[in-house]
Amino acid sequence: MTVRHLLRDDDLSPAEQRQVLDLAMAFRDDRFVRQPLSGPLAVAFITDKPTLRTQVSFAAGIAELGGFPLVVDGNLAQIGVRESIADTTHVLERMVSAIVWRTFGDDRIQEMAAVSRVPVVNALTDGFHPCQILADLLTVAQHRGGVGALPGQVFAYVGDAANNMANSYLLGGATAGLHVRVGGPEGYLPDGAIVARAREIAAQTGGSVTVTTDPVEAVAGADAVATDTWVSMGAEAQAEERSRPFVPFRLDAALLAHAKPDAVVLHCLPAYRGKEITGDVIDGPQSVVFDEAENRLHAQKALLAWLLEQR
Repeated sequence: MTVRHLLRDDDLSPAEQRQVLDLAMAFRDDRFVRQPLSGPLAVAFITDKPTLRTQVSFAAGIAELGGFPLVVDGNLAQIGVRESIADTTHVLERMVSAIVWRTFGDDRIQEMAAVSRVPVVNALTDGFHPCQILADLLTVAQHRGGVGALPGQVFAYVGDAANNMANSYLLGGATAGLHVRVGGPEGYLPDGAIVARAREIAAQTGGSVTVTTDPVEAVAGADAVATDTWVSMGAEAQAEERSRPFVPFRLDAALLAHAKPDAVVLHCLPAYRGKEITGDVIDGPQSVVFDEAENRLHAQKALLAWLLEQR
């Protein structure tokens, strides 16, 4: 039996990503179009990190798929400390139809997927955030011509280009055939191996990858512009030190003016108005951040349904 997982964005081929996004659009139109978890079947949602959108969207989505969301507090479970990751996985796989884990190191979720007999979904790790990128792609498609119109559009991300969001935008955006531009200051640029992999994918999909230290170059003519907090979870003590290099990459009206006039603005939230994005931009007419938040629900339902169908 082949079990498919989603640990990073390039675990989906371009055709498979398109299937998931098409299904996500169907869920936007009819939230109960499919219910593969009817029974109800349980899905474990484990969180080792603070969460709002991820927990709510997965819990609501699993319920709407006809299932039961089994929410596990990772701080109480102490996976990998109180009990090994492998033993935890073997317990869970006998009771649930899939495992969704929001955790720290990518090695943790890789270890789980290596032994799991049910699909494992990365709900955020230090290295990747693939569910968020599926939601972001769905949001761009919603506002800019549909899923079929994604290839060839310019997607710009500015800010901390060395974080999990940048990694996933590179891989997921290239998979969708986007022209992905990532802009960040020196010292906060993506890992070369991720960039190389994204360029390899883009060569197959007709997309492209640009990494720059010039925020205007990143945003110029973009169809969509995204940013994220400058201080990722776990780095709060470095907030003041980390913020200084990012100031030129703040998404304000002046920087946004270099994008297309009808460009959409994305932020995965929570947002810190006045830091990575100004209030007039995130609350302005080009902002689609709350559609983006809602689309976590539709994209993740589509992903779970698709993964379950692969077995």
